Amino acid sequence: MRGREPLRWPAGLTEKVDWEVELAMVVGRRLRAVPEAEALDGVFGYTAANDISARDVQFEDVQWTRGKTFDTFCPVGPTLVTADEFGDPAAKALQLRVNGAVKQDSNAAEMIFGPAELVSYLSHSFTLEPGDLILTGTPWGAGGFADPPTFLAAGDEVEAEVEGVGVLANPVSGPTA
Repeated sequence: MRGREPLRWPAGLTEKVDWEVELAMVVGRRLRAVPEAEALDGVFGYTAANDISARDVQFEDVQWTRGKTFDTFCPVGPTLVTADEFGDPAAKALQLRVNGAVKQDSNAAEMIFGPAELVSYLSHSFTLEPGDLILTGTPWGAGGFADPPTFLAAGDEVEAEVEGVGVLANPVSGPTA
């Protein structure tokens, strides 16, 4: 799913749909047990991702997979920027807006694990293949952890922006039969 496509979810399965702006890395070559210093050499390019999460499903199941994998969840885009054009991924700003209001505003340098560390760590656990998509995690500001918690609703517009990539914008359709 890409930008401008509506976010929707099965009616009756969730009432707590949340946002998470993330930097996404596209693997460019097979990587296995790559040292951190060489990890980003294996990244083809970067894009924006919105790791949409059904928080009630996610925490009810304990295992996060189902709560993050409804059909329209995790849109990416609006474009793929090659690594040579993108520059240092750890220096890029990340912002997410819902209906124009800033909800997340941070920088990839503030992440717990940096992009190179993530690629290296994953490659030590399993082989990364060309085309694999790695999301970096999200900065503070997801709605489910706000006080009070805030979730997406039909009619909302979500914009996930990664500096150097652009704005990934998705309208929210909400629950569907």
